[in-house]
Amino acid sequence: MTDSDQPIALIVGASKGLGLAMVAEFLRRDWRVIATVRGENRTALEQLDARRRLEIEVLDVTVPDQIVALRDRLDGRRLDLLFVNAGVAHDDVPVAEVSTESFVDVMVTNALSPLRVVETLEDLVPESGTIGVMSSRQGSVSLNTRGGHEVYRASKSALNQLFRSYAARHADDPRTLLLINPGHVQTELGGKGATLTVDDSIPGVVDTIDAHAGEGGLQFLDYQNAVVPW
Repeated sequence: MTDSDQPIALIVGASKGLGLAMVAEFLRRDWRVIATVRGENRTALEQLDARRRLEIEVLDVTVPDQIVALRDRLDGRRLDLLFVNAGVAHDDVPVAEVSTESFVDVMVTNALSPLRVVETLEDLVPESGTIGVMSSRQGSVSLNTRGGHEVYRASKSALNQLFRSYAARHADDPRTLLLINPGHVQTELGGKGATLTVDDSIPGVVDTIDAHAGEGGLQFLDYQNAVVPW
């Protein structure tokens, strides 16, 4: 496979955790990857790039001007996959105890900013391409039977709703749209007590993305390619 034949993925939010593991997995599968980091911490990414198939860009998804600047830098490029992984969580307390500042930060980072990235960069994804966003089982309204993590849950539910609205506005768009639940993973966000390791989750996430390439339509799926209830 020549460089020009290799598929290209843009992974937004890739300095650590799930995003970093996605970059590593796509590189193992002979993709070219553009990965974004929020600050200048790119050491872990640079250690993955033995064959020079990785480009690193700096992007804070909460700053609209930076999203536009990234779009300008990528002008003329083809993205077979645009995937937004960036997200945050704060203290697990009842919603009435959450400060307005904390609530806004989680909502802007987890729900508004991914859609800004999608809307700004969508024209770089061809009709055969895929646009994906990292969601969560906790974004499912119907599966919320225990409560807890209320603001994070709300942000992922909002993300799902906004992406579903995006799909409705683009009903004739042939591109594949995916909301992915990676499972409860042992990351900084998921915690050490999570049931899955990154190695348990991410190969399945990438398999699921690959399985629906060129298929079209919107789906909410998990890392085992199972449908997640809305």
